[in-house]
Amino acid sequence: MNEKHYLSPLLEPRSVAIIGASERENSLGSVLMRNMIDAGFKGRLFAVNPKHENVFDLICYKSVEDVPQRLDLAVVAVRAEKVAAIIDSCGRAGVKAAVVLSSGFSEAGPRGALYERHVVEAARRHKIRLLGPNCLGIMRPDLGLNATFAHATASKGSIGLISQSGALCAAILDWAKPNNVGFSAVVSLGTSSDIDFGEVLEFMISDPRTESIFLYVEGIRDARRFMSALRGAARVKPVLLIKAGRHPDVSRAILSHSGAPIGDDAVFDAALRRAGVIRLYNLGQLFAAANALFSHFRPRGNRLAIITNGGGPGVMAADRAMDIDIPLSEFSDSTMEKLNAILPAGWSRGNPIDILGDADPERYSKTLQAVIDGPNVDGVLVMLTPQAMTNPSEVARTVIEIEKTADKPVVTCWMGEELVAESRRMFIEAGIPTFRTPEPAVELVGHISSYYRNQKLLMQVPASLSHLSPPSVESARLVIETALSERRKTLNEMESKALLAAFRIPIAQTVVARSATEAMVLAEEIGLPVVMKIDSASVIHKSDVGGVRLNLTSLAVVRSAYQEILEAVKKSQPDAIINGVSIEPMIQKRNGRELVIGVRRDPVFGPVITFGEGGNQVEANRDIAVALPPLNGFLVRDMIRSTRIAVRLGEFRNLPAVDMDALELVLLRVSEMVCELPWITGMDINPLIVDENGAVAVDARIVVDNVSPTADRYDHMAIHPYPSHLISKWTVPDGTVVTIRPIKPEDADLEVEFVRNLSQETKYYRFMNTMRELPPAMVARLTQIDYDREMAFLATMDVDGVEKEIGVCRYAVNPDGESCEFAVVVADDWQHRGLARKLMGVLIETARNRGLLYINGVFLSNNDRMLKFVSKLGFILTNDPEDNTVKVGVLPLQD
Repeated sequence: MNEKHYLSPLLEPRSVAIIGASERENSLGSVLMRNMIDAGFKGRLFAVNPKHENVFDLICYKSVEDVPQRLDLAVVAVRAEKVAAIIDSCGRAGVKAAVVLSSGFSEAGPRGALYERHVVEAARRHKIRLLGPNCLGIMRPDLGLNATFAHATASKGSIGLISQSGALCAAILDWAKPNNVGFSAVVSLGTSSDIDFGEVLEFMISDPRTESIFLYVEGIRDARRFMSALRGAARVKPVLLIKAGRHPDVSRAILSHSGAPIGDDAVFDAALRRAGVIRLYNLGQLFAAANALFSHFRPRGNRLAIITNGGGPGVMAADRAMDIDIPLSEFSDSTMEKLNAILPAGWSRGNPIDILGDADPERYSKTLQAVIDGPNVDGVLVMLTPQAMTNPSEVARTVIEIEKTADKPVVTCWMGEELVAESRRMFIEAGIPTFRTPEPAVELVGHISSYYRNQKLLMQVPASLSHLSPPSVESARLVIETALSERRKTLNEMESKALLAAFRIPIAQTVVARSATEAMVLAEEIGLPVVMKIDSASVIHKSDVGGVRLNLTSLAVVRSAYQEILEAVKKSQPDAIINGVSIEPMIQKRNGRELVIGVRRDPVFGPVITFGEGGNQVEANRDIAVALPPLNGFLVRDMIRSTRIAVRLGEFRNLPAVDMDALELVLLRVSEMVCELPWITGMDINPLIVDENGAVAVDARIVVDNVSPTADRYDHMAIHPYPSHLISKWTVPDGTVVTIRPIKPEDADLEVEFVRNLSQETKYYRFMNTMRELPPAMVARLTQIDYDREMAFLATMDVDGVEKEIGVCRYAVNPDGESCEFAVVVADDWQHRGLARKLMGVLIETARNRGLLYINGVFLSNNDRMLKFVSKLGFILTNDPEDNTVKVGVLPLQD
C-alpha cells in the first residue's frame, strides 16, 4: 500500500487557486498567474479576485468559496491584514493547504505579529497546512507547478531545495538554468509559522523525484524534528547545507528576517556532523560540491596530494589545505622511488609535487599514476598553469583517461582563461571537478571528505550503558530537588560531586569545614596532604579570588589556610555568600593530564557536551570539542581525537599513555547524566585528572533549573537517547524468563541469526517474500533506528550464557506524526505461547504513551492466523482497495 504523504496537497496539488490573481503588470498576482500558466501546470488552475471577471482568459471567481471544485492548494497574494479572513474562506471551501506569499507579518513588528497569529489560528481551526508567510513560494517542475513570484524558472531535475530565504532561492535558480542544473522541488519557507524544515525534509525523503537535498538555514524552531528528519534524509540522500548567522552580531538580522531562534554556531556545526550532512559557506562551494557529489567523486579520507607545474600555485594550495586542516600526504618510500625515477632532478621532492614548468603530458601522466597507486593518499589535486611548453588540452586528456580507472578522487585546477577554456570543458563533460584557482579546489576536497566522515557519525546511534552499573538517578534527583526547593540553582561542590558519584564517575571525596578547628579535624580524617577551596555558589573561578590552597602538609598550615582563604575571598568578592571551606585529598598523579568536561544548554539544540584541556587556562583555551548527546564509544573517541590535547593523551615525551577507557567512560557517563537529568543546564568538571591508572573528577560545578514535566522524558534532547527505561522482564508460565528491550545496533548479528532460523512460511508472512538472509542494508535499517521516529523491541532469552532472540516487534511513525505502521514476528518454536501478544502489548503501550492516535498494519489476505490475532487485539480490518491480496488493519490508541 503506497500511502500519499500528508503534504501532498501542498507539494503535489491537482488543483490550485491563485487568490489575488491579476493582470496588472508587475503585480504579485499577475506574476504568479503568468508563472503558473507558462510552467504548464498539469492540474486545474483557478483565479480568485472579487475585482475581476477574467484573468489571462480564465474565469476569475469572487471568492475561493465560489470555485466549483474542492481545492488542494490556495496561493495567497493579498495584503497582510486580509490574509486571516482569506484563510477562513479557504477553510469553509475545504482547501487542504495554503502558501502565503505576502509580507508584513512578524518580521514587520508587533502589528504584523498579530496578523500572523490570526492567520495561524485560522489555519489550525480549519486544519489547513500553511507555508510562509513572507515566502517566495514553491516549484515542482515535473508537475508544471511554479507557484512563486520568481523571474527565473527551474528545470526538471533531482535536487530538492529548501530555503528560509526567498532571495537565495531566486539566486540559485538564476545560476542553475544556464548550468543545466535541475530541481525536483523548490520550497521557500519564509517565517515558517506552521510548516518548517522537518516536515518538508520528511516529504523529500520519500519523494522518488528527489535524489539530493540543498538547505539554506537561518534558524531552527523544532530541533528534535529537524535533527530527526535531517538524519533520516542523510541516510538515503546527500544533503548539503548553508547556515547563515555564524557570528553573534548577525543574529539580529536573522531574527528580523525569519524570526527563527539562533544557537551557538559551534553547536550547530556539531549537530550537522552528527546528522551526516555537508556544511558549506557560500554559493560557490555549494555549486562545486553539488557537481562533485553528483559525479562519481567518492573520497575515503582527506590526505591530499598536489601535483603542479608551478611552485607558487602549489604553495597556495598547500596553504589553504593547512588553513582548513587538510593533511598533505606523506609519500611512502616506494612512491618516492617512482617519482625520483620519473621526474627531473630539480623536482620539489615532497608534497606539493612541483614537476616543473616544462612538464609534458607524459610527465603528468606518470606522476599522477604513481601518486594514485601509492599508499597514504586519499585524493589528488592536479594543477596546471599554461606555460610556453605546456599543452593544457593534451594534459587534460591524460588526466581524464587515468581518472576513469582511479580508485581515488581527482580534482583539477587549470589556472588562466583563454588557453585552458577547452580543458575545463573537457573536465566538465568527464564529470571531473575543475576550478580556476587552487583555494576552492582544496575546499571541495575538505567538504566532500567531511561528508563521508560525517556519514560514519550519522550511523552512530545512542549507546546503551545497560552492561554497566546502573546510575542512582533517584538520589541525583533528590539532590537537585533539595537545591531548587531552597531556591538555589548552583549546586555546591559536595552536591555537584554527589551527582557525579550517582552516575559512577570517580570523584575526589569532599567535605566542608565551617571553622578552622573543624578544618583541622576533617583534614586529619581524610589524611594529609589536602586541598582547600572556598565553598560558595557566588564564586565561579576559585583560583582567581585566592580561594584555593594546594598540597597542605600539616594541620597548622590547614588552620592558617582556612582564615587566609576567607579573607582573600571577602576582599576580592565582598558580596559572596560563603558556606565554608571544602577539604579533599591532594590528588597527586605524576603522569596526570588535566582535562575539562562541560555541559551547557544551547537555546536551539538543548544540552551539549564540551571537552578539552583543563586547569587554570581553560578560559583562554579555544581548543574545545563540542558534541550533541547522547554519545556512544565511537562518538566519544571522535570527540577526543578532534582536540589538540589528544596528542598528549597518548605516550608523550616521558609520560605513559593515559587510560583512554576510563576517560571514554567518564564522557559516556556525563552523556547519560544529561539524558536522565533534564534539570541540568550547566556543568564543569575541571580538572578531570587522567593518567595511566584511571580518571578522577577533582572539582565540579553543576547548575540546574526547574523543568516542566512532559510526556516524553527526553523532551529536552535534540536526539532521542537509548530508552533503557523500557527494558522489562516477562516470566512465561513454564518459568522461562524473557527480556523485552529496545533494539540496539549491536543486535545486528542477533537479527540475522533470528531471521535465518525462521521457517519459509513465517518469513513469507513477515517480509512477503522468502529471503534466505537479511541483506546488510536491511540489517542496518532494522537495528540502527531513530528512537524518535520508530521503536523496535526484541524478546530474548538466555541460552547457556548466550543471548538468543526469540521475537521482535516494531513500529515506524508515519509522516503525519499521528499514526504508525507495525510489524511483529516470533520464532517458530515460540508461537502459540503468548509471546506475540506480550510483545504487541508492550508496543501498543509505548505508541500510546508517545501520543500516537492509531496503529496501522498491512496483512496478507491468506494469513488467517495473523488476521485472527490482530482482530482479537481490537484492529478494524478492511480490504485494500488497490490490492485484493492484502488487508489493512487500524487500531485506535486513544480513548
